[in-house]
Order: sequence, then C-alpha cells, then structure tokens
Amino acid sequence: MKPDMTSPLLPSATSSEIETENATRWDIILPVLLFGYFLLNFLLRLLVSDSLEFDEAEQVVASQWFAFGYGTQPPFYNWLQYLVFSVAGVSIASLAALKNTILLGFYLLSWKTARLLLPRPEHAVIATLGLLTIPQVAFESQRDLTHTVGAIFCAGLFLYGLFFTLKKPTLGSYAVTGLATGLGLVAKYNFALLPAAAFLAVLLHPQWRKRVFDIRFLATAALALLAVAPHAYWLLGNLDMASQNTLSKMQESGSLPVRFPFFTGVTSLIIAVIGFGGLTVLSYWLAFGNDFLKSRSAGSTWTQFIEYMLLAMAACMLLVLLLTGAEHVKDRWLAPLLVVLPLYFTLKLSSAGRLTAEGMRRFITLALAVMVIVPTILGVRLYLPQWTGEYEKLNYPHHAFVDRLLEDVGKRPSLILAGDTHLGGNLRLYLPDVPVYSSFLPSFQPNYRWDDDRPIVAAWHSDTDKIGEIPPDLRAAIDRFAGPAARIESHTVGLPYIHGADGDLYHFGYAVIYPAY
Repeated sequence: MKPDMTSPLLPSATSSEIETENATRWDIILPVLLFGYFLLNFLLRLLVSDSLEFDEAEQVVASQWFAFGYGTQPPFYNWLQYLVFSVAGVSIASLAALKNTILLGFYLLSWKTARLLLPRPEHAVIATLGLLTIPQVAFESQRDLTHTVGAIFCAGLFLYGLFFTLKKPTLGSYAVTGLATGLGLVAKYNFALLPAAAFLAVLLHPQWRKRVFDIRFLATAALALLAVAPHAYWLLGNLDMASQNTLSKMQESGSLPVRFPFFTGVTSLIIAVIGFGGLTVLSYWLAFGNDFLKSRSAGSTWTQFIEYMLLAMAACMLLVLLLTGAEHVKDRWLAPLLVVLPLYFTLKLSSAGRLTAEGMRRFITLALAVMVIVPTILGVRLYLPQWTGEYEKLNYPHHAFVDRLLEDVGKRPSLILAGDTHLGGNLRLYLPDVPVYSSFLPSFQPNYRWDDDRPIVAAWHSDTDKIGEIPPDLRAAIDRFAGPAARIESHTVGLPYIHGADGDLYHFGYAVIYPAY
C-alpha cells in the first residue's frame, strides 16, 4: 500500500515548495512538543516529593568532590551533576533540570539522525516519537536512572556522528563520533558494545569500509582516547572496586549452583531484549498493522547496516556471557545498545512504502498518550501506598527527619555518617554545608572539626525490630572517624510517610557522637 499523498499530514511529494514548508513546520513543532514534555516532567519532579530516589541520592553524595572515578559506575553523569550543583546549588531542581535537559538532547539528536536517513520529515517524527514506546527510556529514565540516562545521550550522539560520517563524512562528523565513543565509555561500561558493533558492521559493508581507512578516522580515535583517558587511568588502580558490583549483579544470587550458567545468561538476555523492545514492536503493530508485518522483507542500505550492527551486538553479548559466566542481564543495560530500534522499524516501513498517513496518525496519537500516561503514573504512584502499604523511597520523610534531628541535637553536626548512600544523599540535600560519608562511596575523605559544639552524627534507616541498634558497617565508620572511646547517644524516631496512611510511620535511627572526656 502506498502512502496517501493527499492527506493533510502528507503533502504531495511532487511539490518541493510544500515539502520545504512541511519540513520547516515539523522542525518547529517537534522540538516545541518535546521541550514542553520534559518541562512538564521537570515541574512534576519538584512537586511530587521532597525526598530523593536512590540514584538521585547517590549523585548528591558523590558531588561532594570531583574525581576521575567514584565506585562501580563510571563518572560521566557524576561530572555533569557536579558541574550543575557547583553553579546552581544542591537541590531537587538541579537534579531534575540536568536529567530532563539530557533526555531532551537525546530526543533532538535522534530527530536529527532520523532526518538524515529518512526521506520525509513525517517519517523522522515517527522514528523520534517511537522512543516513547521504550519503557526504559520513557518511564524508567524519569523514575530513577542517572548513569543510564547519560549513556542513552551518548548513544544518540554516537549514532548521529556515525550515520553522518557514513552518509557525508566530514572532519566534524568523525570528531563527534570519537567524542561520543569516549564519553559513552565513561557513562556506562557496556556502552563499549555499541561502537564495537558499529565498527564490525562498517567493516562488513563494502560501501562504507573505506570510512575506517580515511585519514580523518584518526580524529575519531584521538578524541575517544582523550575523553576516556582520565577515567581509564583511575580504573587501572581501582579495577576490583569498579567491577565487583557489576559482576555480582550479573551473577545468579540463588543458593543452588547453576549447572549451565551460559544458557541461563542467554535466557536472561532474551527476556531482557523482549522486555526492552517488546512494547515498541507492539506499538508499531498497533499503529501500522499488516503494513508493519509486511515491511519485514523490505529494506535499504541503512536497514541492512543496522541489522549488521544488531547481529554484531548479539555476538558480543554472547561472548561476554561466555567469558564472564554472567547469568543475569537487566533490560536497562541494553538501553544504549537498542535505542536504535524505532529508527530501524521506521526505516523498514519507509523502504516498503508503508508509512501511511492513517498509520502515522495512530502512532502519533499513541505517542501523545504516552506523554500523558507517564507523568500521570509518576505523580499518582506516591499516593497508592495509602491503600497498598507498599511505600517507595520518595515516600520516606527525610526532610522531616532532618528537621527533627537538628531540633533534638540542638547543634549543627560537623560530619554525618550515613548508613547507606540513599539516606546520605537525602541528608546532604538539606544539610549541604555538612560533609556526608557513606561506606558505599569510600573514596570521600571529609574535612571536619569535631568537638562538643560540633558533634558527629551517625544516621540509618531503622528496622523497628532493632530499635537503637547501630548497623555493623556504620559502627565501623564511627570507630574510624570518632574512635572506640567516643561518647555515643543513640536515638530512634518514627515519622509519618509522605502521602502515607494515617498511623503509618517510617523509622530512623541516629547517634550523636562526642569526643571522649
């Protein structure tokens, strides 16, 4: 079926004047729509809760110092957040502004990439809005992801530089590809699979193999090395710390031994791919129906290249599973690798001539519905625990705890020892002038003056069955910073949840620590 060229959505392809006008219209409408959407998500984050999610809290703790590495995650997003906090101060607004700016940039880069490869602006709109059908991009990125958000942006920048280089190479496009490669490696370690797969796909394609042997490819390599060098230097001395958590997450945590870890890993990978791309496939099918199914046999040079990339990614992933014995793959880890799927499906439909006006109207309607559904869920979910009793981290009353802590202690702490990074970030959010130490980010060496007028405070999320008991990890931190002879006054406090049911309390433990007599 050919596109309906008489539809208002699809002006006649024979009129270059109307084509230009239509392209200009979408070049304005789509960026404005995306800007409004992310502005809405920014404002919503300010309104829903004054507590932090886990990844947000980690950023607040890590932003106390600048380093080439912090722990198990590479530091690209930390660097960006450190810069924003340095300029705008530590706040939820600073956290939300950075995240939504990065996501907006990713969508705009995806739009530019789609405009580069697809023949009509309407087609590029479908490829761009198709990103809203990926749960890890549309929902999870807003809920509580940071490093993955940075990796997604780098993937968008890399794909733009890559396809620009393949289509009409310039020194600038080679440079952008190299910069994106380096930054992506400093955003998420698994990002390495994307440029590796692209490199293999280029080598397999006779038309574009010469791009690798172009003298300008040196700019790609040089900028990639320059961007990754500081963190790579840190990584050499901290490899165990950087890899331990990631590998443990990929290992099966059950008590029974796994006889065939590779097959378990492959099964997990297949499930992760379905979880990542299943809704996207369903969305394209709902919008385009049989046209989407029939487009499978169509293709172009671009779809063939992406297929090479996807096959190379699959081969690399299988090799990783085989070499590491990993048994668990999370769908969000695939985000920088598979964000190309909407572009691929749109290219297939466009090549087959099956991007009909009716199908595109349905798809745009579906995307607009997602733009309403996602903010609604993000706003409503914090009220649901009143009936379910299952509270989320944003329901924890951290601001109220800080107020009670200052009231009870009567003095401003010189140092806070947090039982976990989540609590530590929430405490620093409201005590930004007080250094906060968490054993989960041990690289931080705080400067503080400790005396009776400036006590050390240790704080932890308290289990109501163990009221007053200091967790072992925190006990070790107290001995390190205060010594075993310090005077310790332990307390607990129960405070109402944010948007919680009447009578439901969340408990905190804290200890005020003074120098020994």
